[in-house]
Amino acid sequence: MRYISTRGQAPALNFEDVLLAGLASDGGLYVPENLPRFTQEEIASWAGLPYHELAFRVMRPFVTGSIPDADFKKILEQTYGVFAHGAVAPLRQLNGNEWVLELFHGPTLAFKDFALQLLGRLLDYILAKRNERVVIMGATSGDTGSAAIEGCKACDNVDIFIMHPHNRVSEVQRRQMTTILGDNIHNIAIEGNFDDCQEMVKDSFADQSFLKGTRLVAVNSINWARIMAQIVYYFHAALQLGGPARSIAFSVPTGNFGDIFAGYLARNMGLPISQLIVATNRNDILHRFMSGNQYAKDTLHPTLSPSMDIMVSSNFERLLFDLHGRNGAAVAELMSTFKQTGAFRVADDRWTEARKLFDSLAVSDEDTCVTIAQVHAECGELLDPHTAIGVRAARECRRSLSTPMVILGTAHPVKFPEAVERAGIGQTPALPAHLADLFARPERCTVLANELKTVQAFVAAHGNRGKPL
Repeated sequence: MRYISTRGQAPALNFEDVLLAGLASDGGLYVPENLPRFTQEEIASWAGLPYHELAFRVMRPFVTGSIPDADFKKILEQTYGVFAHGAVAPLRQLNGNEWVLELFHGPTLAFKDFALQLLGRLLDYILAKRNERVVIMGATSGDTGSAAIEGCKACDNVDIFIMHPHNRVSEVQRRQMTTILGDNIHNIAIEGNFDDCQEMVKDSFADQSFLKGTRLVAVNSINWARIMAQIVYYFHAALQLGGPARSIAFSVPTGNFGDIFAGYLARNMGLPISQLIVATNRNDILHRFMSGNQYAKDTLHPTLSPSMDIMVSSNFERLLFDLHGRNGAAVAELMSTFKQTGAFRVADDRWTEARKLFDSLAVSDEDTCVTIAQVHAECGELLDPHTAIGVRAARECRRSLSTPMVILGTAHPVKFPEAVERAGIGQTPALPAHLADLFARPERCTVLANELKTVQAFVAAHGNRGKPL
């Protein structure tokens, strides 16, 4: 399998090189040159497979030529063997033909475990083979950080630096990052917002001279391996609900567009998906595009669903590439316009094409809390605020009652107690057993100024198991 850049100027790479590259050299994102496509018969034959086996069938074409089948199977068994629920991603019914796909049974209680538990193991496998070590720099609005640290803590050949916006993540989210201690783990709190952190990661990729020859690797959702792993649970959910013989609709809490893009790919690989709903909060750049063909930066607002407090959705470029007939030059031009003006529109016919599949809704904090209370009253389920936004959007944007609607349950409610509290249901979610002592664990974190040079100097000074590079 070969991968090409969305901006058309970078060299095509194999899976191994794409895993280590993250961002393409022309500033674009890597996508498969040709997407594998499965027949309905083939998809139907996977019904009842254990999750790791289904993951092997769906992802195998993406790693062909880089990882032998037996090794890949072993990696997947280990990855999904650490999840706390036997089904890995169980479905929970809320209402007639309305379901939540629980993606929070991994070690850090968020959907990101599906990809990052795998990414850590893939990196270790490839780096050991190459006898190479790398530095990871990542930005997080809350969940990616702990999942990345958890996925990479045992990696012998990786030093990981995770930046989060100081005092802008929930306490559980912060402690899940700062209480995992190891010579190769570095938590940095930046005196700024998530977009500032993300910008520093991008700038560091553009000029890596501060690393003195050590390679920089991305773990956020620009890394293709993240997207690849998320495709699987769309197949998993559909097979539980009568797919591929019937189509399924999905509502996806969306910040960086990676998770919902995986659903779009699942559809293009042969899974019958009739609708994808972009569910977002007040930071609604994607909703403004989907509803009115306007992709424009706006002020970033802190909300009760912080993992979606994002002004610019990095992965959206991957969809734009397809909407423009995979024309890298057209995408490069759009992104250049966006960099200069902070906004763009696409041709009406391309926007109309996107609207055939996508709907969207922006949900306020108030409506998020109302939905948490409503669902709890209806069926006793307790939702985190991101999942609640997914439910609200599903109920308002649903095109057909006869099509099963699956909402992606992206995090455990214990990670966002403030929202649950404000919903007024008189219940506080408890930490699962493996995290019961989280608030008593020692923390380690460095607060740094919102300056690129300061952050890069810190990475250079600690990038080899706590020693200088």
